Amino acid sequence: MSIDRRTFLGAAGLTALVVAGPASLARLARGGQAREAAGATRWAMVIDVRKCLKDQGCIDCIAACDKAHNVPRFTARAHEVKWIWKEPFESAFLDQGNPYTEEAFKGKPVLVLCNHCDNPPCVRVCPTKATWKRQDGIVMMDWHRCIGCKYCIVACPYGSRSFNFFDPRPRIKELNPDFPTRSLGVVEKCNFCEERLAVGKLPACVEACREKALVFGNLQDPKSEVRELLRTRFTIRRKPELGTDPRIYYLV
Repeated sequence: MSIDRRTFLGAAGLTALVVAGPASLARLARGGQAREAAGATRWAMVIDVRKCLKDQGCIDCIAACDKAHNVPRFTARAHEVKWIWKEPFESAFLDQGNPYTEEAFKGKPVLVLCNHCDNPPCVRVCPTKATWKRQDGIVMMDWHRCIGCKYCIVACPYGSRSFNFFDPRPRIKELNPDFPTRSLGVVEKCNFCEERLAVGKLPACVEACREKALVFGNLQDPKSEVRELLRTRFTIRRKPELGTDPRIYYLV
């Protein structure tokens, strides 16, 4: 049986660690944890439902997202492409209603988007690794790798992914030349505006919100605004019982 050079070197390295003993392994583990903690970032969003409901007809955040990311507009509901949109409260939170909550929120529109889960089922089922989770928690899409199998759409329990049944480019109202357009037969979704984060900007939806109902920040930073809100206010998440560990939190 033959063995290639990479496999041999990997096995040799592991053997050396074992020979060195558990103390060396422990030091290596502690060093890796320290490096991870030192530069750790985990992006999350907090949505204040009451602030958002002050103007239920406002779609500034949706319009800003669509413009920034060349999200196409289809008239048929079966073909629509959505990155951030609104759903009735009871549809978004099927498992967290009670008679008193319903009095305040029943039938009211709630913002929903990709939850950028810590345990994303969409990533596990993708056969081409077209979707993956970055170290900062953002669940990404590579539209060149996507083969349109729709496995990720089926796996996502939040309905956060859309499929391009038709060429989306003619349906883009105002083209943003700074962001790539998609093609027929691929899946797309919210990317937490990773392209804006890379240059120190907030997500487009957060920046556009007049009521400041959307708060974005680093969960790993104890002094961040999102951590302060989670520490001092009661929040709910969508379908947390599924074990996906969603990173969109709702103040109610």
